[in-house]
Amino acid sequence: MDIAQNKSFQRCYEGKKILITGNTGFKGSWLTKWLLLLGAKIIGYSNEYLTSPSIYEVLNIREQIEQYTRDINDYSELHNIIKNSRPDFIFHLAAQSLVSESFNNPYETIKTNTLGTVTLLEVLRKLNYKGTTILITSDKCYENDERIEGYNESDRIGGKDPYSGSKGAAEILISSYLRSFPNNEFTRKIGIARAGNVIGGGDWNPNRVIVDCINAWSLGKKVQIKNPGSTRPWQHVLEPISAYLLLGLKLSENIELSKEAFNFGPSGNNNLTVREIVNKSALKWEKCPGVDYLENYANPKLVEANLLSLDCSKANEKLGWCSTLDIEETINMTIEWYSNYYNDFQNIINFTENQIYLFNEKFKV
Repeated sequence: MDIAQNKSFQRCYEGKKILITGNTGFKGSWLTKWLLLLGAKIIGYSNEYLTSPSIYEVLNIREQIEQYTRDINDYSELHNIIKNSRPDFIFHLAAQSLVSESFNNPYETIKTNTLGTVTLLEVLRKLNYKGTTILITSDKCYENDERIEGYNESDRIGGKDPYSGSKGAAEILISSYLRSFPNNEFTRKIGIARAGNVIGGGDWNPNRVIVDCINAWSLGKKVQIKNPGSTRPWQHVLEPISAYLLLGLKLSENIELSKEAFNFGPSGNNNLTVREIVNKSALKWEKCPGVDYLENYANPKLVEANLLSLDCSKANEKLGWCSTLDIEETINMTIEWYSNYYNDFQNIINFTENQIYLFNEKFKV
């Protein structure tokens, strides 16, 4: 089966050297796998943290790429690797990505998410980097007043918690670099991607709704779910990955898109409460042990938004990108991946590749 059906992506990335920071994480592993299928040569740069289990290890990615286990804040190491490898594309995903962890360790969260991004920008500036760079931040960079309508790229940047604040600060610093060095080579092809909430197979990060469900159900236990009334715009992990690849492609062809930020999120029909998505997921899990909802649960140490959605019209108009999967397809692909992992582990690499292929059949550029 030809899993590199998208000829536009194949022409853009086949044979190219691509540096991915944070490549061992959930999103980073899916991005790496897709690019490998397109024939790219991947250079991975990530810290030692791996979840247990880890999709990076499950997909045996280490054996297929040039991997560096380093700190994103290590200027000398990052400088030397980029100088010596001379990548055509850089996708910057390295981050502390958990809101809950940002309350436990705000200093490391801010250091990684803010100074890590600055470290990369400074390396690119000093090397006068000529390739294409995609900086991935987060939808949580916006000052969220929990309004119903989605935030657009010109809305105010902010952050009420350490994680959101770190992403807002990173955006401000990115903007300062782009405005301070507008004519430098390294800023000629830089794009910023702000992606929303994601689910999908292979995520084992703690304190995530679907992960909590899978961890419990796979052991034959009921899952306890907090704050079932919170609303999120749910999208499959391949949605933002397709957006990053498309932004990289478009930016490599058209420098007029440089220095712009783009939102990537699902349609409004994918906005569900935690209760709704858990109930739908439970129907897909064979012999589901059930769910206990903890109503009116409050953790005074963790203040998280109940509603956050994005206006993605700019991405549609300028890039031709829009979300591909509806909510039923999103949930089906997620639960089917985990079911395959726990019931047919030996086939999980082929199953993952087939999910990319099937998504690619639907996604058109």
